[in-house]
Amino acid sequence: MELVFRAPRAITDAGTGPYSVGVGDGRIVAVEPGLSLDGDRVVELGEDVVLMPGLVDTHVHVNDPGRSEWEGFETATRAAAAGGITSIVDMPLNSVPPTVDPAALEVKRRAARGRVHVDVGFWGGAVPGNGAELAPLHEQGVFGFKCFLLHSGVDEFPPLDDAELEADLRILADLGALMIVHAEDAATIESAPRPHGARYEGFLASRPREAENRAIARVIELARRTGARVHVLHLSSSDALPMIARARADGVALTAETCPHYLSFAAEEIRDGATEFKCCPPIRESGNRELLWQGLADGVIDCVVSDHSPCTPELKRFDSGDFGAAWGGIAGLQVGLPAVWTGASRRGHALEDVVRWMARRPAELAGLTRKGRIAVGCDADFCVFAPDEAFVVDVAKLRHRNPVSAYHGSSLRGVVRQTWLRGREVSGDDPRGELMRRGQW
Repeated sequence: MELVFRAPRAITDAGTGPYSVGVGDGRIVAVEPGLSLDGDRVVELGEDVVLMPGLVDTHVHVNDPGRSEWEGFETATRAAAAGGITSIVDMPLNSVPPTVDPAALEVKRRAARGRVHVDVGFWGGAVPGNGAELAPLHEQGVFGFKCFLLHSGVDEFPPLDDAELEADLRILADLGALMIVHAEDAATIESAPRPHGARYEGFLASRPREAENRAIARVIELARRTGARVHVLHLSSSDALPMIARARADGVALTAETCPHYLSFAAEEIRDGATEFKCCPPIRESGNRELLWQGLADGVIDCVVSDHSPCTPELKRFDSGDFGAAWGGIAGLQVGLPAVWTGASRRGHALEDVVRWMARRPAELAGLTRKGRIAVGCDADFCVFAPDEAFVVDVAKLRHRNPVSAYHGSSLRGVVRQTWLRGREVSGDDPRGELMRRGQW
């Protein structure tokens, strides 16, 4: 074997404990109990670290090309690798052009080619009038399709109404493709108070739980009617958990995710003017946060992904602290693992749970059969994680493009020591990531 990891503790498909993991030609070729396996090169890991599968983040806004001053493929994937993430799937909006037809997908791939430090795939977009483009995009290897049910924040990616959503779901049901949905109800938000000023309570009132609940109920009904696979993005309203559980029990092909910021922060703790915490849907109250943790424990929420949505500092309107005017999005790609592990360990969850939520299940969602697990035949993607080492987040040391993050100053537990992609350690200097297509990974 070209490379062997000897890990006193590894989280593998075969179990957790001392394992030797052998690598050949970028794939895992052996997973053996004990520390005796030999190879051309041997990496001896210490007792203070855990060998985990590389994480998979299926919700990343790279914004490149078109808004690369917000983020870019080089900086986003460098931050991902620093956070133990070895595969990301890029969202179809905030870049220009949005990924709503094969020509735009090729523009995106050209922008990424040769510049990525981890493996990168792409979601397609479902917008009014592009129903005829869904099958060609699917054929070109996107991992599924994203839609909004209200204004997306950028005019070039408009929302679907109910009739358009149903029509697109019927197309995707025939293709066997996945629709991922930003589920907030436009009418509910239109009737809510308008966000303005520096008070977080005002912004929270402008995006009420009922907006999520109504949209998710509608998505469930349309999924039931069409037989399509649907996925609820960035769930923040715990009220929706019972209806998601019931729909699954009824056989609806429904999955859901939440994000580290919904599990880490609480509305009561957000100070006035702290627009780095603005995101949509919003961070809600501490009681809601605990119910999201319970939804993960119960399996109603499938996975935890970043929804990394960065911007330039001026778009956060730190000059005024106005939540109504600031861009909504949290930059947290690099710190998602320690943020989730900090919260999970406090609540009695094991590191194996975090691996399931942040590696195996996101890989399954996207159909990445070679990712998210330490098992023979999988890509040799690893995160070497020191779970007991503490640190304080310094935004100046994060590797995404702009020094803005809600996590700045947070005391977290767990440090990523190394990230390996297909058997090679990621240095951040030599981009060796590949562009992934559905069905080939």
